[in-house]
Amino acid sequence: MRVLVLGGGVIGVATAYYLERAGATVTVIDRQAEPAGETSFANAGLIAPTHAYAWASPRAPGTLLRSLWRDDTALRLKPRLDPGLMRWGLRFLAECSAARNRANTLNKLRLCLYSLACLERLRGDEGLAYEQTTKGALYLYRDAGHMAVALENARLLREHGADIDVVDAARCVAIEPALAGIAGRLAGALYAPKDESGDCRLFTKKLAARCAGLGTSFRWGTTVRGFEASGDRVIAAITDLGRVEADAFVLALGSYSPLVARSVGLRLPIHPVKGYSLTFPIVDAARAPTVPGVDEHALVAFSRLGDRLRLTATAEFTGYDTTHRPRDFAVMLRAVRELFPGAADYDRPERWACLRPMTPDGPPIMGRAGKANLWLNTGHGHIGWTMAAGSGRVVADQVMGREPEIDLTGLVPDGRL
Repeated sequence: MRVLVLGGGVIGVATAYYLERAGATVTVIDRQAEPAGETSFANAGLIAPTHAYAWASPRAPGTLLRSLWRDDTALRLKPRLDPGLMRWGLRFLAECSAARNRANTLNKLRLCLYSLACLERLRGDEGLAYEQTTKGALYLYRDAGHMAVALENARLLREHGADIDVVDAARCVAIEPALAGIAGRLAGALYAPKDESGDCRLFTKKLAARCAGLGTSFRWGTTVRGFEASGDRVIAAITDLGRVEADAFVLALGSYSPLVARSVGLRLPIHPVKGYSLTFPIVDAARAPTVPGVDEHALVAFSRLGDRLRLTATAEFTGYDTTHRPRDFAVMLRAVRELFPGAADYDRPERWACLRPMTPDGPPIMGRAGKANLWLNTGHGHIGWTMAAGSGRVVADQVMGREPEIDLTGLVPDGRL
């Protein structure tokens, strides 16, 4: 079977890998010059099933409302005329009940836990090294009340397979000595010993090289415009360099998936949400963290990737705009200077902004939709790196007519498009 995978980020490349392993003849198309050129390029690095919470929650409407006049909220929404965002926003609000938040979170968690197991097997099978850390992750709290709420929320994840410990400030420092300077301001943390981190871009590039060795063909610098269909089947992808035919098609273009899907009448409920990242060269290894995590007070994620320190933060609704200004990174810079003073050269930042493909309910959309030979693997939001290996395996199984290994409730297109 000839399968065309649209998208050369971590989701598309993971899908291509599992398709090759299942015996398909695979071609991957992406507009960038190499793998992981967009959302997978400079993400937080966290592989974190314990951060599987759905964004749509009873608290989310208030956060969005405050963001209309404040710039220090985790979610930022500025008024503008955007019918697509309005449609998406109404569906998001409908998912903000406690019951829907619970269901959506558990659907995401199921995929995240499966994906972590897939990643462990994949890197063992292929011998991949991508500056990974497998020492767990710390979710830090400054306020005891905030931590108590977090612990109550974490109970849901713990009851459904997530490994989460409650640790005090002293234990935080024992796990991560680089936090010694801030220990007096910590109420404690949630420690997830099975969470990981790693360079998503490096992983994707190495996995793409492995795919090429297995026979995958890559077409870089090629922009997908839409599909050509006949009856109930797609017969070709239309690109700026011509038609590309295949027997089956996987749409894994992240935030750009809706723009391509509408060529066959699909309206995907995915909206781009901009996130920001900073990367610094480490100058004092003893002061830099070796355990990744999140400062839950500032909502800034951090991870060490070899000799670099990576920070990410913010979710901003700006359409397809990826521009950024130095002030967009101010919260991250303040947080890292406080957490890890002197660890890195904070005057030499590498700034990056990307678009996270968010669904209103939270889980990605994986499965056949619109046409008999078109599959979706998109909408992974802010934890696509966490979900990548499992999503790739699930969709490869679907394309090849095999039964996926996990329950796909809340993850397939049915009832969500």
